[in-house]
Amino acid sequence: MATNGEPFKVAGLLKYILRRVLAAIPVMAVVALFVFSLLFFAPGDPAALIAGDQAPPDDIERVRIRLGLDRPFFTQFGDWLWRLAHADLGTSLFTSLPVTEMIAQRIEPTLSLMTLTLTLAVLTAVPLGVTAAWRVGTWIDRLIMVIAVFGFSVPGFVVGYALAYIFALELDWLPVQGYTSLSTGVWPWFRNLILPTVSLGFVYIALITRITRASMLEVLQQDYVRTAKAKGLGLGSILFIHALKNAAVPIVTVIGIGFALLIGGAVVTESVFAVPGLGRLIVEAILRRDFPVIQGVVLMFSLTYVLVNLGIDILYIFIDPRIRY
Repeated sequence: MATNGEPFKVAGLLKYILRRVLAAIPVMAVVALFVFSLLFFAPGDPAALIAGDQAPPDDIERVRIRLGLDRPFFTQFGDWLWRLAHADLGTSLFTSLPVTEMIAQRIEPTLSLMTLTLTLAVLTAVPLGVTAAWRVGTWIDRLIMVIAVFGFSVPGFVVGYALAYIFALELDWLPVQGYTSLSTGVWPWFRNLILPTVSLGFVYIALITRITRASMLEVLQQDYVRTAKAKGLGLGSILFIHALKNAAVPIVTVIGIGFALLIGGAVVTESVFAVPGLGRLIVEAILRRDFPVIQGVVLMFSLTYVLVNLGIDILYIFIDPRIRY
């Protein structure tokens, strides 16, 4: 019977994944419309910026026609979508480089920073949350919660400046700014990212710790946990195999939702530590009102966030079989 039912399970799984993918398409369409509208709603005239402050109105109008800004909104939007379909994000107004090329030059530092931060946050926050739930009401639980509240309360750039002052300026253990490519060696690459990773991951660790503790507190009250204790199972087996598995859905959810913290925090963190990534690129583009670059980076961040949450939705059915297709 199990063998005969297997094709139905696979078909149900594929239908669920297809529905989630189709549901993400309208979201990306709305995001694309919003990103393209930045050109029209943001202060400043791109044509006037390119022509220069002292340019006469005729020159500004010629630049506007050359950029296609004189055409109707939805005509421009349709052309922009057509270029997106061909992986063309436009050209920078100031460097004259393709936006895709500029993103490719900056993506490694941001990807490295976010990967290390996510790894640090999960490996640190989940054990802290489990420990706090297991020792609820003790000084260990209170200490972990104080650290979590502190992580929420202190802005990331303050943590970054404090870490840079202590470990870079005073102790001279770590570099204060810059980025070293992974191709030059693992240790130089990792050494440059230690301070940015801890700074960016501080609030993320606090968030996951609190959710893990709350989820584990509920699960640890269940009868099967008491049964596992009565059978003499080890503490690690009870906490990290039986209890954590059943508490994993809210934890995985907040990891996916908190991914937005990493995207937003990367902008500040890369500016503090002078990491030449996408966050710093978008700050520079905003200051210069380089709209094609702003649109390209924001669209990429939005697509990444949608795909991460799509992956989380699909991961649910592997974590908890009780979730229906």
